[in-house]
Order: sequence, then structure tokens, then C-alpha cells
Amino acid sequence: MTLEQLEALTAETAKPAGLEDLSNNLVFGEGDPDAKLMIVGEGPGEDEDLSGRPFVGRAGQLLDKILESVKLHRDEIYITNIVKYRPPGNRNPNQQEVQASEPLLLEQIKLIRPQIIATLGNVPTQYFLKTTDGITKLHGNWFDWHSVKIYPLYHPAYLLRNPSREKGSPKWQMWEDMKKLKESLDSLGSKEGKLVIDNAQQDALF
Repeated sequence: MTLEQLEALTAETAKPAGLEDLSNNLVFGEGDPDAKLMIVGEGPGEDEDLSGRPFVGRAGQLLDKILESVKLHRDEIYITNIVKYRPPGNRNPNQQEVQASEPLLLEQIKLIRPQIIATLGNVPTQYFLKTTDGITKLHGNWFDWHSVKIYPLYHPAYLLRNPSREKGSPKWQMWEDMKKLKESLDSLGSKEGKLVIDNAQQDALF
């Protein structure tokens, strides 16, 4: 199955149980289906819900600038959210919604086989790392998940609320984190094999 086929199948299928309170517009994800870097956010906002594309609102525009600052472009990576439908009032997805969205996210990861997954904000970071620690503690550090590198980053929406660029500020930290991410990305070799998450592993880990 390709990503395009998975997206079409998802669009044709009723939303999983647990997502009833969310919008009906699917925001599947976009980018290079063979990307080495996959960016996973929380859930779509109003602009994303209307367009069907992830990270196109103010936070998305800032994300584009952040990527461009280290010479990365959307076409070179794959961008999605854990939850593919907009939560009411742009609130963060809750645990039930994350769990209901998990199978689709795992299918995307299996198809893309990223070598690095950068998580934006608390929701995806805590999901992958199975922790209650916050992003202010975890950002800029490397973790392992199924031999994939997990790299937590501040969510662009958080940076919009904290615009200072002084040394030590979230924006300053994000710049330092992005330089480390780009350096690691540039050092990667070619992708080999495939990411295997069988049912036994999934049951044990999730």
C-alpha cells in the first residue's frame, strides 16, 4: 500500500471510535513519502481543517521559516499530526483521541520509514516516549523508538506565544535545536530495510 492509497482508504472510512467530537475533514499529511525526517505535531487547527493540509496557519508559516533557517523544505520531509481531525476550539487532543488515531499514524510511519521523527510539543513527544515529562525538559535531546531517532522540539504555536529571541528564550533554544537536527540529518546514510512493528511489538509497546 502507498501513502496515497492509505489516505484514500482513510477518507472513505468512518472515523474510528473515540474521534466523534472532532471535525469531519481529514488532514492526512504531506511531503516526501521516502523522507528521512518525519515531523509529527498534535492536531490540525482551523486553517488546516479548511485546507486539508497540515501546518498552513500562523504556526505552520513559522514552521516553514524555521525549516528554511537550516535549509530544509517541506518537499524534503514528511509532515503530519498524531490526530488527523481538528479538535473543538483547537484544543490539544486528549489521550482517547491519541489512542484512536494511533493505528493510522503507525501505518504512515511503516510506509515512510523515517530515520528521524521530530515531535512538536507535548502531545506527540509524550506519546512516543511514554512519559509525562514536558517539552521544556525534553526538547533538543535524542531518544530511540524502534531504532528510529526521536527528537522533541517546541511547537511553533508555543513560540508564537513566546516571541523573545534573547539567549535562553524558547526561540533561541529552538534555533540551537534545529542546528543539531540538521547536522544529524546530514550525517545519515541511505535508508535500508523497513521499519517493522508487528502486532506483538505493538501490543507490548502501546
